[in-house]
Amino acid sequence: MKSLFDSVSHQASKTVTKTYSTSFALATKMLSATIRQDIYNIYGFVRFADEIVDTFHDYDKEALFNHFESDLELALEQKISLNPILNSFQETYHRYKIDNHLVDSFMKSMRMDLHKNTYLTEEEYKTYIYGSADVVGLMCLKVFVKGDVDKYESLKDAAMSLGSAFQKVNFLRDLKADYEDLSRTYFPNTDLSQLDEVSKKAIIDDIEQDFAKGLNGIKLLPIEAKFGVFMAYRYYNQLLKKLKKTPALDIKSSRIRVPNYKKFELLTRSYVKYQLNLM
Repeated sequence: MKSLFDSVSHQASKTVTKTYSTSFALATKMLSATIRQDIYNIYGFVRFADEIVDTFHDYDKEALFNHFESDLELALEQKISLNPILNSFQETYHRYKIDNHLVDSFMKSMRMDLHKNTYLTEEEYKTYIYGSADVVGLMCLKVFVKGDVDKYESLKDAAMSLGSAFQKVNFLRDLKADYEDLSRTYFPNTDLSQLDEVSKKAIIDDIEQDFAKGLNGIKLLPIEAKFGVFMAYRYYNQLLKKLKKTPALDIKSSRIRVPNYKKFELLTRSYVKYQLNLM
């Protein structure tokens, strides 16, 4: 029965989320059960695409990516895939009528990571972030508003800002790995080999502006999604605070983390703020 295969596919997407990102899995668990699986389905898809271009160094990444993209197109067209991650994603894609443009933009940015290492202009930087992060936020927003077009349009800009903030925090946190291991430089007009406090502050100021816009949107989300997204915001904002306090030299030489005990402390405090409407 197809329903049994779908159940297996759902479990696969959930396992991918819990295995690859404890913080995202924790935030997703705070969403209503009515939408939680669909967010697992989106995360599984974007995580697998990202893993191909970022970690499969001993294999032909381009061939793997081409194959994955071909399977994705067939999954969306035929509404089934023997790849359980893509089978789960196509279900969410069709249920909420996710725009194909969002999927295409995401895959375009992932493909850029196969060959492009440096982003020299603000336009290139924004194009990459739109495809790698903003559209993921928009896919999730489709789920959060359960396909309500008017609600989606009213929250679209805030969702994109939040997606941008999350991605830029990741860039700053992973600066060492991206620069040394993958030879990538995402921040334009910034010499990461000479990253100083002035450059770091400019990056953080930009992220804080995105977070402020994103928080305004979180406050307007449906009740099923609000606390889970607020939890994700709190985690990334805490990570940004740590990066802000960390000397630029240390950011270049190590990966800054929020320990698990701190994540659960954030969960408790976030819940209190949420219940008291102190967001």
